[in-house]
Amino acid sequence: MATEAHGSEGGATGYIVHHLTTLSAGEGFWTFHLDTLFFSAFLGLTFILVFKTAAEKATSGVPGPLQNFAEMIVEFVDTQVKDSFHGKSPLIAPLALTIFCWVFLMNTMDLLPVDLLPDIGKAVGLDYLRVVPSTDLNGTFGMSISVFFLIIFYSLKVKGPVHFAMEFLFHPFNHWLLIPFNLLLNTVEYLAKPVSLGLRLFGNMYAGELIFILIALMPWYVQPLLSFPWAVFHILIITLQAFIFMVLTIVYLSLAHEDH
Repeated sequence: MATEAHGSEGGATGYIVHHLTTLSAGEGFWTFHLDTLFFSAFLGLTFILVFKTAAEKATSGVPGPLQNFAEMIVEFVDTQVKDSFHGKSPLIAPLALTIFCWVFLMNTMDLLPVDLLPDIGKAVGLDYLRVVPSTDLNGTFGMSISVFFLIIFYSLKVKGPVHFAMEFLFHPFNHWLLIPFNLLLNTVEYLAKPVSLGLRLFGNMYAGELIFILIALMPWYVQPLLSFPWAVFHILIITLQAFIFMVLTIVYLSLAHEDH
Protein backbone atom coordinates (compact mmCIF):
# COMPACT_ATOMS: atom_id res chain seq x y z
CA MET A 1 0.00 0.00 0.00
CA ALA A 2 1.08 3.59 -0.54
CA THR A 3 0.92 4.30 3.20
CA GLU A 4 3.32 1.47 3.98
CA ALA A 5 5.65 2.37 1.13
CA HIS A 6 6.01 5.91 2.40
CA GLY A 7 5.67 5.23 6.10
CA SER A 8 9.21 6.34 6.74
CA GLU A 9 8.46 9.72 5.22
CA GLY A 10 5.68 10.67 7.65
CA GLY A 11 2.85 8.27 6.86
CA ALA A 12 -0.20 9.49 4.98
CA THR A 13 0.56 13.16 5.60
CA GLY A 14 4.12 12.81 4.33
CA TYR A 15 2.88 10.90 1.28
CA ILE A 16 0.39 13.63 0.37
CA VAL A 17 2.87 16.45 0.95
CA HIS A 18 5.49 14.63 -1.13
CA HIS A 19 3.15 14.27 -4.12
CA LEU A 20 2.02 17.89 -3.89
CA THR A 21 5.56 19.30 -3.76
CA THR A 22 7.15 20.48 -6.98
CA LEU A 23 10.74 20.01 -8.10
CA SER A 24 12.04 23.56 -7.71
CA ALA A 25 15.21 25.54 -8.27
CA GLY A 26 16.02 29.05 -7.06
CA GLU A 27 14.62 31.11 -4.23
CA GLY A 28 11.89 33.68 -3.70
CA PHE A 29 10.41 35.27 -6.81
CA TRP A 30 12.97 33.49 -9.02
CA THR A 31 11.88 30.00 -8.00
CA PHE A 32 11.41 27.81 -11.06
CA HIS A 33 9.16 24.76 -10.91
CA LEU A 34 11.25 22.50 -13.11
CA ASP A 35 8.74 19.66 -13.37
CA THR A 36 5.96 22.04 -14.47
CA LEU A 37 8.22 23.63 -17.07
CA PHE A 38 9.48 20.27 -18.35
CA PHE A 39 6.10 18.55 -18.70
CA SER A 40 4.48 21.67 -20.17
CA ALA A 41 7.19 21.93 -22.82
CA PHE A 42 7.15 18.17 -23.47
CA LEU A 43 3.37 18.05 -23.93
CA GLY A 44 3.41 21.19 -26.08
CA LEU A 45 6.06 19.59 -28.30
CA THR A 46 4.00 16.40 -28.45
CA PHE A 47 0.98 18.37 -29.67
CA ILE A 48 3.09 20.09 -32.36
CA LEU A 49 4.65 16.84 -33.60
CA VAL A 50 1.33 14.96 -33.74
CA PHE A 51 -0.45 17.67 -35.74
CA LYS A 52 2.62 18.28 -37.91
CA THR A 53 2.68 14.58 -38.76
CA ALA A 54 -1.05 14.65 -39.52
CA ALA A 55 -0.60 17.66 -41.82
CA GLU A 56 2.34 16.10 -43.67
CA LYS A 57 0.48 12.83 -44.22
CA ALA A 58 -2.83 14.46 -45.12
CA THR A 59 -4.39 13.17 -48.33
CA SER A 60 -7.41 14.06 -50.41
CA GLY A 61 -8.22 10.38 -50.69
CA VAL A 62 -9.29 8.08 -47.90
CA PRO A 63 -7.93 9.67 -44.71
CA GLY A 64 -6.10 7.65 -42.11
CA PRO A 65 -6.97 7.52 -38.39
CA LEU A 66 -4.53 10.30 -37.49
CA GLN A 67 -5.87 12.62 -40.19
CA ASN A 68 -9.45 11.87 -39.13
CA PHE A 69 -8.58 12.67 -35.53
CA ALA A 70 -6.80 15.93 -36.41
CA GLU A 71 -9.59 17.07 -38.74
CA MET A 72 -12.21 16.30 -36.09
CA ILE A 73 -10.38 18.42 -33.48
CA VAL A 74 -9.75 21.27 -35.93
CA GLU A 75 -13.38 21.31 -37.07
CA PHE A 76 -14.61 21.25 -33.47
CA VAL A 77 -12.39 24.20 -32.48
CA ASP A 78 -13.21 26.10 -35.67
CA THR A 79 -16.93 25.80 -34.89
CA GLN A 80 -16.40 27.24 -31.43
CA VAL A 81 -14.42 30.16 -32.85
CA LYS A 82 -17.09 30.94 -35.46
CA ASP A 83 -19.81 30.85 -32.80
CA SER A 84 -17.99 32.95 -30.18
CA PHE A 85 -15.59 35.26 -32.01
CA HIS A 86 -17.11 38.13 -33.98
CA GLY A 87 -13.98 39.91 -35.14
CA LYS A 88 -11.40 39.14 -37.80
CA SER A 89 -8.05 37.72 -36.76
CA PRO A 90 -5.96 34.89 -38.23
CA LEU A 91 -4.51 34.18 -34.78
CA ILE A 92 -7.65 33.24 -32.85
CA ALA A 93 -8.38 29.83 -34.38
CA PRO A 94 -4.77 28.52 -34.10
CA LEU A 95 -4.56 29.94 -30.58
CA ALA A 96 -7.82 28.23 -29.57
CA LEU A 97 -6.64 24.93 -31.06
CA THR A 98 -3.33 25.18 -29.21
CA ILE A 99 -5.00 26.03 -25.90
CA PHE A 100 -7.53 23.21 -26.11
CA CYS A 101 -5.05 20.49 -27.06
CA TRP A 102 -2.27 21.71 -24.76
CA VAL A 103 -4.48 22.08 -21.67
CA PHE A 104 -6.14 18.73 -22.42
CA LEU A 105 -2.77 16.97 -22.63
CA MET A 106 -1.61 18.57 -19.38
CA ASN A 107 -4.83 17.52 -17.66
CA THR A 108 -4.53 13.98 -19.03
CA MET A 109 -1.32 13.46 -17.04
CA ASP A 110 -3.61 13.20 -14.01
CA LEU A 111 -4.83 9.82 -15.29
CA LEU A 112 -1.39 8.22 -14.82
CA PRO A 113 -0.86 6.20 -11.62
CA VAL A 114 0.13 8.68 -8.93
CA ASP A 115 3.31 6.79 -8.00
CA LEU A 116 4.51 5.87 -11.49
CA LEU A 117 6.54 8.86 -12.62
CA PRO A 118 7.48 10.09 -9.10
CA ASP A 119 8.99 6.67 -8.34
CA ILE A 120 10.89 6.72 -11.64
CA GLY A 121 12.12 10.21 -10.80
CA LYS A 122 13.20 9.05 -7.35
CA ALA A 123 15.14 6.19 -8.92
CA VAL A 124 17.19 8.67 -10.97
CA GLY A 125 17.78 11.02 -8.05
CA LEU A 126 14.80 13.41 -8.13
CA ASP A 127 13.33 13.90 -4.66
CA TYR A 128 10.11 15.44 -5.99
CA LEU A 129 8.27 15.19 -9.29
CA ARG A 130 4.82 16.64 -9.89
CA VAL A 131 3.67 15.51 -13.31
CA VAL A 132 0.41 17.47 -13.86
CA PRO A 133 1.30 21.05 -14.91
CA SER A 134 -2.30 22.26 -14.57
CA THR A 135 -2.27 21.44 -10.83
CA ASP A 136 0.48 24.02 -10.36
CA LEU A 137 -0.93 27.50 -9.78
CA ASN A 138 2.16 28.99 -11.42
CA GLY A 139 1.44 27.06 -14.62
CA THR A 140 -2.24 27.97 -14.88
CA PHE A 141 -1.57 31.62 -14.06
CA GLY A 142 1.23 31.68 -16.62
CA MET A 143 -1.29 30.74 -19.32
CA SER A 144 -4.06 33.03 -18.05
CA ILE A 145 -1.71 36.03 -17.77
CA SER A 146 -0.58 35.38 -21.35
CA VAL A 147 -4.23 35.53 -22.41
CA PHE A 148 -4.61 38.76 -20.41
CA PHE A 149 -1.71 40.36 -22.31
CA LEU A 150 -3.36 39.34 -25.59
CA ILE A 151 -6.60 40.99 -24.42
CA ILE A 152 -4.78 44.26 -23.71
CA PHE A 153 -2.82 44.03 -26.97
CA TYR A 154 -5.88 43.54 -29.16
CA SER A 155 -7.88 46.15 -27.24
CA LEU A 156 -5.18 48.70 -28.03
CA LYS A 157 -4.66 47.48 -31.59
CA VAL A 158 -8.31 47.33 -32.65
CA LYS A 159 -9.74 50.27 -30.70
CA GLY A 160 -6.66 52.46 -30.52
CA PRO A 161 -5.17 53.88 -27.31
CA VAL A 162 -7.56 56.86 -27.20
CA HIS A 163 -10.76 54.90 -27.74
CA PHE A 164 -9.59 52.18 -25.33
CA ALA A 165 -8.91 54.80 -22.65
CA MET A 166 -12.28 56.48 -23.28
CA GLU A 167 -14.04 53.15 -22.99
CA PHE A 168 -12.15 52.36 -19.81
CA LEU A 169 -13.02 55.71 -18.22
CA PHE A 170 -16.58 56.28 -19.50
CA HIS A 171 -18.09 52.80 -19.42
CA PRO A 172 -20.58 51.82 -18.08
CA PHE A 173 -21.42 55.33 -16.71
CA ASN A 174 -20.98 57.99 -19.37
CA HIS A 175 -20.26 60.98 -17.13
CA TRP A 176 -16.97 62.56 -16.11
CA LEU A 177 -18.01 62.70 -12.41
CA LEU A 178 -18.27 58.90 -12.40
CA ILE A 179 -14.83 58.28 -13.89
CA PRO A 180 -13.45 56.94 -10.55
CA PHE A 181 -16.28 54.39 -10.36
CA ASN A 182 -15.76 53.37 -13.99
CA LEU A 183 -12.03 53.05 -13.41
CA LEU A 184 -12.58 50.84 -10.39
CA LEU A 185 -15.20 48.64 -12.07
CA ASN A 186 -13.21 48.16 -15.28
CA THR A 187 -9.98 47.46 -13.41
CA VAL A 188 -11.70 44.75 -11.37
CA GLU A 189 -13.32 43.36 -14.52
CA TYR A 190 -10.05 43.13 -16.42
CA LEU A 191 -8.11 41.64 -13.52
CA ALA A 192 -10.87 39.11 -12.84
CA LYS A 193 -10.39 37.54 -16.27
CA PRO A 194 -6.90 36.06 -15.77
CA VAL A 195 -7.62 35.30 -12.11
CA SER A 196 -10.78 33.34 -12.93
CA LEU A 197 -9.10 31.53 -15.84
CA GLY A 198 -6.12 30.46 -13.77
CA LEU A 199 -7.95 29.58 -10.56
CA ARG A 200 -10.75 27.64 -12.28
CA LEU A 201 -8.37 25.30 -14.08
CA PHE A 202 -6.06 24.96 -11.07
CA GLY A 203 -8.87 24.32 -8.58
CA ASN A 204 -10.57 21.57 -10.57
CA MET A 205 -7.37 19.76 -11.47
CA TYR A 206 -5.89 20.10 -7.98
CA ALA A 207 -9.01 18.57 -6.46
CA GLY A 208 -8.91 15.70 -8.95
CA GLU A 209 -5.24 15.02 -8.23
CA LEU A 210 -5.86 15.07 -4.49
CA ILE A 211 -8.64 12.49 -4.81
CA PHE A 212 -6.33 10.16 -6.75
CA ILE A 213 -3.71 10.56 -4.00
CA LEU A 214 -6.27 9.77 -1.30
CA ILE A 215 -7.38 6.67 -3.22
CA ALA A 216 -3.75 5.54 -3.42
CA LEU A 217 -3.60 5.68 0.40
CA MET A 218 -6.40 3.13 0.73
CA PRO A 219 -5.87 -0.66 0.94
CA TRP A 220 -4.84 -2.25 -2.35
CA TYR A 221 -8.09 -4.24 -2.69
CA VAL A 222 -10.16 -1.04 -2.44
CA GLN A 223 -8.14 1.06 -4.89
CA PRO A 224 -9.42 -0.53 -8.17
CA LEU A 225 -13.03 -0.15 -7.01
CA LEU A 226 -12.57 3.59 -6.58
CA SER A 227 -9.80 4.59 -8.99
CA PHE A 228 -11.41 3.25 -12.18
CA PRO A 229 -14.82 4.98 -11.74
CA TRP A 230 -13.11 8.20 -10.70
CA ALA A 231 -10.73 8.00 -13.67
CA VAL A 232 -13.68 7.55 -16.06
CA PHE A 233 -15.47 10.52 -14.51
CA HIS A 234 -12.22 12.52 -14.50
CA ILE A 235 -11.96 12.15 -18.29
CA LEU A 236 -15.05 14.36 -18.51
CA ILE A 237 -13.50 16.88 -16.12
CA ILE A 238 -10.18 17.20 -17.96
CA THR A 239 -11.97 17.62 -21.29
CA LEU A 240 -14.45 20.13 -19.89
CA GLN A 241 -11.72 22.23 -18.27
CA ALA A 242 -9.75 22.40 -21.52
CA PHE A 243 -12.94 23.38 -23.36
CA ILE A 244 -13.84 26.09 -20.81
CA PHE A 245 -10.36 27.60 -20.89
CA MET A 246 -10.49 27.71 -24.70
CA VAL A 247 -14.01 29.17 -24.94
CA LEU A 248 -13.39 31.86 -22.33
CA THR A 249 -10.21 32.87 -24.13
CA ILE A 250 -12.16 33.20 -27.39
CA VAL A 251 -14.90 35.23 -25.69
CA TYR A 252 -12.44 37.57 -23.96
CA LEU A 253 -10.57 38.19 -27.22
CA SER A 254 -13.87 38.74 -29.02
CA LEU A 255 -14.78 41.43 -26.49
CA ALA A 256 -11.38 43.02 -27.06
CA HIS A 257 -12.33 43.44 -30.73
CA GLU A 258 -15.64 45.14 -29.99
CA ASP A 259 -16.42 48.79 -29.24
CA HIS A 260 -18.97 49.77 -26.59
